[in-house]
Amino acid sequence: MLQSSENSFNQKAGSPVPNPNAYNPVKTVTAPVDQATIGRTLVIKGEISGSEALYIDGRIEGKITMPESRVTIGRNGKVDASIQAREVVVMGKVNGNIECSDRVDIRAEGSVAGDISTVRISVEDGASLKGGIQVRNEGKQNAQPQKSAEAPKALAATASA
Repeated sequence: MLQSSENSFNQKAGSPVPNPNAYNPVKTVTAPVDQATIGRTLVIKGEISGSEALYIDGRIEGKITMPESRVTIGRNGKVDASIQAREVVVMGKVNGNIECSDRVDIRAEGSVAGDISTVRISVEDGASLKGGIQVRNEGKQNAQPQKSAEAPKALAATASA
């Protein structure tokens, strides 16, 4: 080992000498994801809005507006609020309406009690869903459906069974 460090001094004059004591942080391949986290013991009453991803493991009462972001309700999360987001993933409990511009994903341990309006939806086996579902075309996000009001109720009844 001593011999190899002595050889490092015999480098060419133009090349930099490596410093063995220099701090070289590990470079990650991908940039870290900007995500806000609401911890298990936190309770928030009011409105939440923003433009970064949100992970909820605590309790929220009010309104969540994140139109360009993902909202994830963790296994311990309990949300009594309406949610407006690009994408919503439910692993905990949601009591309120969900409006998504892209996708709703209700995992096996998740439960939703409220109406859902989205472009795409995924409900895993074991998930609980009580409410109406409106699946829109991507090009017509704000268009009202011309079908009767019975269609969402029938769809919700089969989804919760």
